[in-house]
Amino acid sequence: MEKVIRGRVWKFGDNVDTDQIIPARYLNTSDPYELARHVMEDSEHPNFAKDHKEGEIIVAGRNFGSGSSREHAPIAIKYAGVPVVIAKSFARIFFRNAINIGLPIVEAPEAVDETDHGDEVEVDLEKGVVRNLTKGKEFGATRFPEELWAILRAGGLMEYAKERLKGGK
Repeated sequence: MEKVIRGRVWKFGDNVDTDQIIPARYLNTSDPYELARHVMEDSEHPNFAKDHKEGEIIVAGRNFGSGSSREHAPIAIKYAGVPVVIAKSFARIFFRNAINIGLPIVEAPEAVDETDHGDEVEVDLEKGVVRNLTKGKEFGATRFPEELWAILRAGGLMEYAKERLKGGK
Protein backbone atom coordinates (compact mmCIF):
# COMPACT_ATOMS: atom_id res chain seq x y z
CA MET A 1 0.00 0.00 0.00
CA GLU A 2 1.16 3.48 -0.86
CA LYS A 3 2.05 5.72 2.08
CA VAL A 4 1.38 8.85 0.03
CA ILE A 5 -1.77 8.92 -2.09
CA ARG A 6 -2.60 11.63 -4.60
CA GLY A 7 -5.80 12.17 -6.54
CA ARG A 8 -8.67 14.36 -7.66
CA VAL A 9 -11.53 14.88 -5.20
CA TRP A 10 -15.16 13.84 -5.31
CA LYS A 11 -16.82 15.85 -2.55
CA PHE A 12 -19.79 14.54 -0.55
CA GLY A 13 -21.74 16.03 2.34
CA ASP A 14 -22.59 14.89 5.87
CA ASN A 15 -24.27 11.62 6.89
CA VAL A 16 -23.50 9.58 3.79
CA ASP A 17 -24.89 6.26 4.98
CA THR A 18 -24.18 2.73 3.80
CA ASP A 19 -27.41 2.69 1.74
CA GLN A 20 -26.07 5.63 -0.27
CA ILE A 21 -22.65 4.02 -0.58
CA ILE A 22 -24.04 0.67 -1.80
CA PRO A 23 -27.82 0.44 -2.05
CA ALA A 24 -29.43 -2.61 -0.42
CA ARG A 25 -30.87 -3.75 -3.76
CA TYR A 26 -27.33 -4.81 -4.78
CA LEU A 27 -26.53 -6.81 -1.66
CA ASN A 28 -27.56 -10.08 -3.31
CA THR A 29 -23.96 -10.39 -4.54
CA SER A 30 -20.67 -10.59 -2.74
CA ASP A 31 -18.66 -9.96 -5.92
CA PRO A 32 -16.62 -6.86 -5.03
CA TYR A 33 -16.38 -5.71 -8.65
CA GLU A 34 -20.15 -5.92 -9.12
CA LEU A 35 -20.61 -3.88 -5.91
CA ALA A 36 -18.12 -1.32 -7.24
CA ARG A 37 -20.26 -0.84 -10.36
CA HIS A 38 -22.99 0.61 -8.11
CA VAL A 39 -20.97 2.49 -5.51
CA MET A 40 -22.46 5.85 -4.45
CA GLU A 41 -25.44 5.29 -6.79
CA ASP A 42 -27.95 6.65 -4.26
CA SER A 43 -25.76 9.56 -3.13
CA GLU A 44 -25.58 13.17 -4.25
CA HIS A 45 -23.31 11.94 -7.10
CA PRO A 46 -25.38 9.07 -8.56
CA ASN A 47 -23.06 8.72 -11.59
CA PHE A 48 -19.94 8.36 -9.45
CA ALA A 49 -19.37 4.71 -10.38
CA LYS A 50 -19.48 5.54 -14.12
CA ASP A 51 -17.76 8.92 -14.09
CA HIS A 52 -14.93 8.66 -11.57
CA LYS A 53 -11.48 7.48 -12.52
CA GLU A 54 -9.45 4.98 -10.57
CA GLY A 55 -7.32 6.78 -7.99
CA GLU A 56 -9.79 9.58 -7.35
CA ILE A 57 -10.46 10.31 -3.69
CA ILE A 58 -13.71 10.65 -1.75
CA VAL A 59 -13.89 13.62 0.63
CA ALA A 60 -16.97 13.86 2.86
CA GLY A 61 -18.44 15.55 5.88
CA ARG A 62 -19.44 14.14 9.25
CA ASN A 63 -20.57 10.60 10.02
CA PHE A 64 -19.51 8.96 6.76
CA GLY A 65 -20.63 5.33 6.57
CA SER A 66 -23.43 5.49 9.10
CA GLY A 67 -26.37 3.12 8.96
CA SER A 68 -25.63 -0.56 8.97
CA SER A 69 -22.70 -2.78 9.77
CA ARG A 70 -22.40 -4.20 6.25
CA GLU A 71 -18.86 -4.64 4.97
CA HIS A 72 -20.19 -4.20 1.44
CA ALA A 73 -19.85 -0.40 1.71
CA PRO A 74 -16.07 -0.12 2.15
CA ILE A 75 -15.57 -3.08 -0.20
CA ALA A 76 -17.51 -1.28 -2.95
CA ILE A 77 -15.42 1.85 -2.44
CA LYS A 78 -12.12 -0.03 -2.44
CA TYR A 79 -12.90 -2.11 -5.53
CA ALA A 80 -14.08 0.99 -7.38
CA GLY A 81 -10.44 2.11 -7.20
CA VAL A 82 -10.82 4.76 -4.49
CA PRO A 83 -7.47 4.64 -2.64
CA VAL A 84 -8.51 6.65 0.45
CA VAL A 85 -11.54 8.36 1.97
CA ILE A 86 -11.12 11.63 3.86
CA ALA A 87 -13.96 12.78 6.11
CA LYS A 88 -14.69 14.96 9.12
CA SER A 89 -15.72 11.79 10.96
CA PHE A 90 -16.69 8.18 10.29
CA ALA A 91 -19.32 5.94 11.79
CA ARG A 92 -17.49 3.58 14.14
CA ILE A 93 -18.46 0.32 12.45
CA PHE A 94 -17.62 1.71 9.00
CA PHE A 95 -14.23 2.84 10.34
CA ARG A 96 -13.38 -0.65 11.55
CA ASN A 97 -14.79 -2.39 8.47
CA ALA A 98 -12.68 -0.13 6.25
CA ILE A 99 -9.51 -0.97 8.19
CA ASN A 100 -10.40 -4.67 8.18
CA ILE A 101 -10.69 -4.77 4.39
CA GLY A 102 -7.61 -2.58 3.87
CA LEU A 103 -9.24 0.70 2.83
CA PRO A 104 -7.37 3.68 4.30
CA ILE A 105 -9.66 6.30 5.82
CA VAL A 106 -8.54 9.60 7.30
CA GLU A 107 -10.27 12.05 9.60
CA ALA A 108 -9.27 15.60 8.70
CA PRO A 109 -12.11 18.09 9.41
CA GLU A 110 -10.20 21.22 8.39
CA ALA A 111 -9.07 19.62 5.14
CA VAL A 112 -12.68 18.74 4.32
CA ASP A 113 -13.79 22.33 4.93
CA GLU A 114 -11.03 23.68 2.68
CA THR A 115 -11.43 21.20 -0.18
CA ASP A 116 -13.78 21.47 -3.13
CA HIS A 117 -14.99 18.98 -5.71
CA GLY A 118 -12.27 18.57 -8.33
CA ASP A 119 -9.36 19.75 -6.18
CA GLU A 120 -6.15 17.72 -6.28
CA VAL A 121 -5.12 16.41 -2.85
CA GLU A 122 -2.29 14.37 -1.44
CA VAL A 123 -2.60 12.24 1.70
CA ASP A 124 0.49 11.17 3.63
CA LEU A 125 -0.88 8.29 5.69
CA GLU A 126 2.28 7.75 7.69
CA LYS A 127 2.72 11.40 8.69
CA GLY A 128 -1.00 12.16 9.09
CA VAL A 129 -1.06 15.05 6.62
CA VAL A 130 -3.52 16.09 3.91
CA ARG A 131 -2.27 18.59 1.34
CA ASN A 132 -4.67 20.41 -0.93
CA LEU A 133 -2.36 20.86 -3.91
CA THR A 134 -4.91 22.99 -5.78
CA LYS A 135 -5.06 25.56 -2.97
CA GLY A 136 -1.54 25.13 -1.59
CA LYS A 137 -2.72 24.29 1.95
CA GLU A 138 -1.71 21.57 4.41
CA PHE A 139 -3.77 20.05 7.23
CA GLY A 140 -3.28 17.61 10.05
CA ALA A 141 -5.08 14.27 9.81
CA THR A 142 -5.58 11.12 11.80
CA ARG A 143 -2.47 9.04 12.28
CA PHE A 144 -3.15 5.38 12.80
CA PRO A 145 -1.81 3.53 15.82
CA GLU A 146 0.81 0.95 14.84
CA GLU A 147 -1.65 -1.95 15.17
CA LEU A 148 -4.09 -0.45 12.64
CA TRP A 149 -1.28 0.71 10.36
CA ALA A 150 0.04 -2.88 10.29
CA ILE A 151 -3.40 -4.16 9.21
CA LEU A 152 -3.61 -1.53 6.46
CA ARG A 153 -0.06 -2.25 5.24
CA ALA A 154 -0.94 -5.94 5.00
CA GLY A 155 -4.00 -5.16 2.87
CA GLY A 156 -6.61 -5.89 5.52
CA LEU A 157 -7.24 -8.02 8.58
CA MET A 158 -7.29 -11.39 6.77
CA GLU A 159 -3.94 -10.73 5.08
CA TYR A 160 -2.52 -9.45 8.37
CA ALA A 161 -3.67 -12.61 10.15
CA LYS A 162 -2.13 -14.80 7.44
CA GLU A 163 1.19 -12.94 7.82
CA ARG A 164 1.10 -13.34 11.59
CA LEU A 165 0.32 -17.06 11.35
CA LYS A 166 3.29 -17.52 9.01
CA GLY A 167 5.51 -15.73 11.54
CA GLY A 168 5.78 -12.44 9.62
CA LYS A 169 5.63 -8.99 11.13
